[in-house]
Order: sequence, then C-alpha cells, then structure tokens
Amino acid sequence: MTEQLTEREVGRSRPRKEDARLLTGQTNWTDNIDAAGLLHLAILRSPMAHARIDRIDVTPALERPGVVAAFSGSDLAEGMGSLPCAWPVTEDIVLPDHPPVAVDEVRYAGDPVAVVVARDRYAAADALEAIEVDYEPLRPVLDLEAALEPGTPLVHSGKGTNRCYVWPLKTGEDFETVRQRAEVTLKRRYHQQRLIPNAMEPRAVVVTPLAASGEFTVYSATQIPHILRVMLSVVTGIPEHKLRVIAPDVGGGFGSKLQVYGEEALALTVARRLGRPVKWTESRSEGYLATHHGRGMIQDIEIAANRDGKLLGLKVDLLADMGAYLMLVTPGIPILGAFMYPAIYKMDSYDFTCTGVFTTRTPTDAYRGAGRPEATYAIERIMDELAVELALDPVELRRRNWIRHEEFPYTSVAGLTYDSGNYEAATDKALALFGYDELRAEQDKRVERGDTVRLGIGVSTYTEMCGLAPSRVLRDLRYAAGGWEAASIRMLPTGKVEVVTGTSPHGQGHVTCWSQIAADVLGVPFEDVEVVHGDTKASPQGMDTYGSRSLVVGGTAVHHAAQKVVEKARKVAAHLLEASEHDLEFTHGVFSVKGSPDARRTIQEVAFETFSSHDLPDGMEPTINAEHLLDPDNFSYPHGTHLCAVEVDTETGRTRIRSYVCVDDVGRVINPMIVEGQVHGGLAQGIGQALYEEAVYDDEGNLVSGTMADYLVPSAPDLPDFVTDRTQTPASSNPLGVKGVGEAGTIASTPAVVNAIVDALRPLGVGDVRMPCTPERVWKAIEEASR
Repeated sequence: MTEQLTEREVGRSRPRKEDARLLTGQTNWTDNIDAAGLLHLAILRSPMAHARIDRIDVTPALERPGVVAAFSGSDLAEGMGSLPCAWPVTEDIVLPDHPPVAVDEVRYAGDPVAVVVARDRYAAADALEAIEVDYEPLRPVLDLEAALEPGTPLVHSGKGTNRCYVWPLKTGEDFETVRQRAEVTLKRRYHQQRLIPNAMEPRAVVVTPLAASGEFTVYSATQIPHILRVMLSVVTGIPEHKLRVIAPDVGGGFGSKLQVYGEEALALTVARRLGRPVKWTESRSEGYLATHHGRGMIQDIEIAANRDGKLLGLKVDLLADMGAYLMLVTPGIPILGAFMYPAIYKMDSYDFTCTGVFTTRTPTDAYRGAGRPEATYAIERIMDELAVELALDPVELRRRNWIRHEEFPYTSVAGLTYDSGNYEAATDKALALFGYDELRAEQDKRVERGDTVRLGIGVSTYTEMCGLAPSRVLRDLRYAAGGWEAASIRMLPTGKVEVVTGTSPHGQGHVTCWSQIAADVLGVPFEDVEVVHGDTKASPQGMDTYGSRSLVVGGTAVHHAAQKVVEKARKVAAHLLEASEHDLEFTHGVFSVKGSPDARRTIQEVAFETFSSHDLPDGMEPTINAEHLLDPDNFSYPHGTHLCAVEVDTETGRTRIRSYVCVDDVGRVINPMIVEGQVHGGLAQGIGQALYEEAVYDDEGNLVSGTMADYLVPSAPDLPDFVTDRTQTPASSNPLGVKGVGEAGTIASTPAVVNAIVDALRPLGVGDVRMPCTPERVWKAIEEASR
C-alpha cells in the first residue's frame, strides 16, 4: 500500500537529507576520487607580481623521482586557448588574453609558469624546486588611481592602457540640476578591501580519459558544472559531447567556485596528452594566491537632499580592481551592484559610473553578494552621515525616504521594478526585538559619564536583486549566457520520485528543499523523493548555482515540472476511473471523482499503470514524467532591517558586538531551519569584512596575508548570538512566492557593524573607520580625531 502526504512540506523545518552523509564521513569530495594510474599535478607559481620570463627550463624536474612529465607555458600553448570572460560589459572593453600558464610575462604573484606531473602529489610538489626560471622584474601596478595616470607601467603592455572599461548609468533628472537645487549635499569616499574566499573544501579537479572514444570525465569542486563543460570545450577544443563534468560533494563556494579556472583546463589538457587520469588539489596557501578574490573597490559617493531629509539624488563613481586578468564574470560584478545603490529609497536622480582597472594582483570575481554588498555598504553608510548632518535619527531618515508597502510594485530610479515588500513591518519588528530606544538612552548616559567604553548603534536597511536572471536582461547587459533553469520529474514504477535539477548545490540544502517542493505538489512522502544534480550526463541541462537564483529559478522550475506530472497523471487517472478529467479532484496525492470519494487512484498507482501501459488513453505516450525550463520574468527582491550594538574600548580600539538583530523578508519560506542557517552564515561573512578580513599586499605586489595566520576569518567565538526573525511578503514573480536568502546576511551586516562603530566614536570626532575595523585602525582613528 502506498503512502501519501498527510501535511504540507513547504514551511516545515525539515532536517537536511544531505547531513547524514556529511556527518558520517560518507561524502565524495573531489580529492577523495581515485583512478587506476592516477597522476598528480603541481604548479610552479610566480613569486613576483610583474616580470618577464627570460628563460624557463623544466628538464631538471624530469630527473626527480616519480616525475612523469613537466611542461612550461609554451609547451602547453598548443591545444589550450585563453580562459574565457563571459561578461564583456561594454563594446570597447579591453579583453587581454589569459593563458592558463604564463608564456612570456607574469602579472601577479601566483601566476602559473610551469607544471609537473608525478606519480604522487608529494613528488610533484618536490620537483617544482628543480625548475629553472629567470625573471626580469617589472614595476607592479597596485594603486587604482595611479594605474590610470600617464606613464604608469602597463599590466598588459600590448593594450596601451590599464583602463579596462567605463560603464555609465544615468537615470531620472540630471544630477547636476538636482545638486543645484539641493539644500544639502554630502560627499564621502569608502574603500571596499579585497577579500579572500575561504570555502571549507579547497578547489580540486580530477580528469579521467577514455581513450577508445576520446571522452573525458571531469570531476571538479565547482558551482557551475554545466557552464564549465561549455567553457572547457571552448578552451581546449574538445567537443562538448565528449566532456562529462561532475560536481560531486562540494564543500562551500561563496562565488569562488563560480569560475572556469586554469587548473581545470590544465588538468584536462595534461590528461589528454598523457592518456592518464590526472588530479590537482590546491593547498590553502596556494588557494589564497590562485583562487579569485572578492570586492576591491574605491567608492566616491555624493548624496543630495533637502533639509527635511527628502532625498533628491545620488552620484556614484567607482574604481573597481579587476586584478591581472578578466575571469568568467569579473567585469560584471560591479555592474550587478549598479542597480542597488538607490536601495529601498525614492529619489529623482541617479548617476553611476564604474571604471574597471587592471592591477598586478590576483584577479577578482564573484564573492557572496557580488556587487550588492558593496552598493548596500555605500548607501547605508552615507545615509547615516546624512542623518548626522540633518540632526535626524538614522531610522527616521530612512522612514522618510523608503518606498511604502502600498506603493508596490515600484520602479526604482535605477530602473528595476520591485514587485513586493514591506520595509515598515521589517523595521518595526527589528526595533522592538533590539530595544532600540533603551539602547539609545544607555548610549547617551555613557557619553555623559565620559565612559571609556562607548556604545554604538548601527542601522542597515537593504534590498537586493536575486533570482539571476531574466535572459533578456542579461542580453542587454552583454552577458554571454541566459538565466533560465531546468528541472525534470521522473515518476518511477514503484511510486518513488526522482527530481533532476540543473542547479548544483554546495551546502545550501537543495536536496531537502526540492524534495519538499516536489512532495507538496505530487502528494508523495518527503522520504520518497530523491534529487539528482551536479552531473552533466545525469542532469544535462542547467545554468547552475549563484546569485541567490537556485530556489527562485531552479525551485520554481521543480514546482512547474511537478505540476506537469500531475496533469499528465490526471489524464491516465480519468481514463482508469472512467471519468472526465474535469471531474477529478487531486488532494494529498490521490485522484478522486467529485461526489464519489471511493472512486480513487493514487499518483503512485497511476505511475505503475503508466509503466505497464496496459490501459492508457489512446494516443498517450507511456510516461507521466515531465520537464520544465523556466526563464524568469523579473528578479526577486528580498529585503530586511539589521541592527547592531557594539561596545568600543576607546583606550585599546577593541570592538565587541554586544547584540545583533535582523529581520529579513525572503518571501515564502520553504524550510525555516535552512533559512536560519543561510542567514547566520551570511552574517558571519559580512561581519568578517567589517572587522577582520583583508587581502594585504606589500609595495612589491606580494600577498602578505597569505595564510590563515595572517588572514583573519571569524569563528564562532568571535561572533555574538544573533537574534533573527522574518516578515513575509510573497514574491509576485513566481508561484512559490520565494525571493532568495543566500546572500542577505552578507549584504546587510557589514554596514550595520561599521555604522555602529562610527556611531560609538562620533562624539570623539571620528567620522569613518576604514574596513576592516581592527583595534589598531579604530585606535588610530580616535587618536587622529583627538589631534
């Protein structure tokens, strides 16, 4: 007897299906994969940020024990093209070649210059020291403003400039006109430091060739198996249908595995040449050099307003650090943020310009939030500064300018149509949970007493564009791919269900949530649903995972595919019950005839009848399986209010987060437990940028924060207990009403923390502290203000 669903799955805090394997060590990370005759790659990387390669000799490495082969960049140039950039944001963008292994010139410390292949990873690593390389040092390019000045050394000498592109967006009234009639204008400069992603699992790739057919299976710790397959075909010339890409268990990504890396192309090329399986796994310190970085930006912000606090316009000028090369979506990351600087506020004018700049540092690309945390930081910081200028409470200033709930759908000055939201409700709930008025009163008392430990209160209200993205919008932004997603549902003869998804999880809980969605629509038990993902052979269609798109686009595709299964099953059930399709009801997985509840068939029974095909409607194919490809009509727009209270010791500069409250509106919630986990993880990363993390380079372009001893990543003892809650305004852009949650905590938390620190120190004359707000920087800011 088949079991049916008895209560709704969507909205339940189901423990994750994925966790049992993770907790019991039954996972299959890329580095766990073995193959007969497996060889190991090690990569020699440039110790210099900028230099010509005068001579390179790999033959001494061949004499080392266990070494099978060694290659220079010129040895590998044939059969391996330039790494791709899929987002050339302007027609005149400067697009330099990006060889997976440098040939004539190195452009950042960590640029690959040679490869050793050996029977084990230790022999390969040891043999690197035998390779002889003569470098002619060139001056590094590190300062974004100096890089654009005449006479500055060029990162790519053949291109004649370090300017990659200039991308403008001007909407509404002319900003100069608005500035002239404004009663108040403020200008501020903010620095977004470089950040280094720290996924728990390092990057790794294994390639196994099948010589007889010319096929290759590529296992990679990637977020994007489908995109990687296409791009590896382009780079290596291997036909796409001869490539199978598998993302096995992937231990985090945060955007760092949204990439087509040289090591993946390199492993594939070497495996093809040698006809042997090949593996490469990065070390943590190697990853700090070679995995792309995030952020890296100078923001010049000008805001115009009237004395009553009404915003009139916003001007944004960015210098964005591309690093040495353009990787998969490097140029487009600041452009994603371009639409978010106006945030939740109404204004008449918006003037945005981003200038991309080449430097001799590790390339930048997507990092959790990808352009949107930078935008939220800038607007929320300058809103606090404007509140001070106008002698308004920072919450009150926001109230006077945000879009009211009854005004949705609302087209922002940047041109996006926000479909739903209620900023008032989220803020009111956050203020109540936080005890805002009581904390303000305590703050005033501390100032009156002259306490050395000051209390600061930070406010951050945000929205973000998720569910990337309508394909036509991506076309208009000159992005090479689309934003659709694929899902299919297979009803097995025994009544069990396989969901095949084009999204590729790396910790988010897709298997659990997709099971809940499918179970609800099909009326089958949650336990009877399996999810297939991350393999281009088993799941041939998909656009993968990034930009908080998986649930909004991929989950909605699952919902539609399941509905198609029900409608196909309805035809079979009606035939079996000798009733009209219109007379059938479908509840909890059971088709029944209206008015005759005993005339019934479960969807599992229908699945078996379809499998046997003994009695199907004439002309019907013997399947109720279905697929759906969804291209969304709009982005989705989660929002929320985050409040942070900090205590700053003015004698030492030490900051302690005393309390943190956030109320997010992520639309309809599929699994509250997973939402909580996503919010907590995002908060940790946003707080990490505010207080701890920074990729630091010396004057020669060497990364000096290249280990976890130097690059500080917050752990649980460094973080407060978070108070989280939600309001819910369902998205109108998809039938699930979902909005996305993966990046919300990161986007909102950084300005909340920094605003709190500056708020604590403002009575001492401090107007800004550059991130990360380390004790040393906070103390120096206090000292400089006192002078």
